[in-house]
Amino acid sequence: MSHWRSAKAKQLLASLLRVGWEVAWQKGSHRRLKRAGWPNYTFAFHDNEDVGSGLLAQIAKTTGLHPKDL
Repeated sequence: MSHWRSAKAKQLLASLLRVGWEVAWQKGSHRRLKRAGWPNYTFAFHDNEDVGSGLLAQIAKTTGLHPKDL
């Protein structure tokens, strides 16, 4: 069972920004995020899109996000 619950992409992006990620550039709904010590991450979701728990778990492995950060 996943510790993640689904979230809106807008909420997910806000959480990533709170934990230290920055938007390097944006073109439409695609944003390239950067954070010192981490590889860049391409965030390609529309704000009102639902991101499921499984995908959130995958994003967390890449970005260092924790369930409490949402």
